[in-house]
Order: sequence, then C-alpha cells, then structure tokens
Amino acid sequence: MFTASAGRRGGVHQYRGIVTVRAVLFDFSGTLFRLEQDESWLAGVTDESGKQWDLEAQTELMRRMTAPTQQVVKLSQEYQQAWDERDLYPDQHRKVYLEVLRSSGLTDPAQAEALYSRLIDPDCWTPYPDAAPVVRRLHEAGVRTAVISNIAFDIRPALDRVGIGGLFDSVLMSYVEGVIKPDPKLFLRACERIDVEPEQALMIGDSVEADGAATEVGCRFAHVEPSPTDERPDALLRAVADHGVSL
Repeated sequence: MFTASAGRRGGVHQYRGIVTVRAVLFDFSGTLFRLEQDESWLAGVTDESGKQWDLEAQTELMRRMTAPTQQVVKLSQEYQQAWDERDLYPDQHRKVYLEVLRSSGLTDPAQAEALYSRLIDPDCWTPYPDAAPVVRRLHEAGVRTAVISNIAFDIRPALDRVGIGGLFDSVLMSYVEGVIKPDPKLFLRACERIDVEPEQALMIGDSVEADGAATEVGCRFAHVEPSPTDERPDALLRAVADHGVSL
C-alpha cells in the first residue's frame, strides 16, 4: 500500500514524491459485473432422469458458465478448439457453451439455448454495488479508466444501463480486438489508447492468471474475488485505495 504524501494534480496521484496511478483498468465479469443466479432461469429444468435441479446443481452450472480461465468440463478435440477460441469468435463461444451445458446435464437443446441467451444478454448481468460509484469518482478525479474483457458479446449496454458507459476512456473486448488476456498486447493496447504508461496503470480483476498478467508489462494488479454481488460491497473501492487512489 502507498501512503499519500504529495496530493493530486490533474488526475496524477503522487506518493512519496513518485507519480503513481493515473489510470485504472477493469475486468468485466466477476469484477464490475456478475452473472447472478436467477431461479426463474432454471425453473422447470430437469436432468436426464427427469429430476429437478437443486440449488447446489444450479450454482455449479452458473459457475461453469462464468469461470474466467479454467476449463470446466472435459471436451473432445472439436470442442477444445472452440473453448480455446471462445472469447475471440461469437460462434465458437456459442458452440462450446452449449456443449458445456449439455455435458453438465442440461440435455434439452431448447433449455440450453434459453440459458445461453441469458449469458450473452447484458441486461442479465448485475453490477457490483461499488462499480458505478468507483468509476464515477475516478472520472471526477481525472483518473483515466478502461475495461479489458475476455468476452464474445458486447458488454457496453450493461455499462450504459448503470450510467457509466460514457465515463470510460476505452472499452476493449477480446472478440473485437482479436486478442485475449493474458496476452500482454491487450494491456499495452489499453494503455496506449488512454495515453498512459503501463507503470501508471492499475489493473483490477478476478483472475490472477488472466488479469494478473498485466504485471508482465509493468502495470500494478489488484485481485478481487468474484463473489455474489451482495457479499462484496466495496472490494473495488478498497482495491483503488490500497494502491494510493483516495476517492
């Protein structure tokens, strides 16, 4: 943690005489927003034996649908390629996640399609309580912000829905950029677009593997847990504060 000693000028925070965080980069899923479990989505859904899915099974299914990096089911070679390319091509994303649902016991194609449609619907994603407040305060303080997401659908409507879409200096989505985290090119590209040096940027995300790779290009990194939104009220605010940004 940095201790303030020199105050703030034009969005540049100075600590112990050293210019530090000028920009904050955010992951999307599990960081700013979370796909929360909704009982209505699985109402009437049964497994192969005709048994209703219990809460534990529903929770595990949602975890598999939103896991940031780790492969969640065993896949054939055909689907392995789709998994590897899921955040680069929307058609591969759909293909492999329908297979994940099938492999997880959701064998009715219509039910799988309906649940998949929830995954890629920005209106179905819930913001963390401090997501909008921290982005607004950073904007007001003159700190530049960007979103860097491994994603295969447009997340900007979700940002707009809570009134922060226009506050970000850049939104980088892997399927648009043609590159996925942890590839360092994505972090460097984000810093270039918002005109900061990597050493002046803080990356906040829920994946040490994907988001933490920002440190390889010189960014700082703050890890947050992808907990349910009602269990994580202020992790983003604490993350920026721990790196010397007082809001």
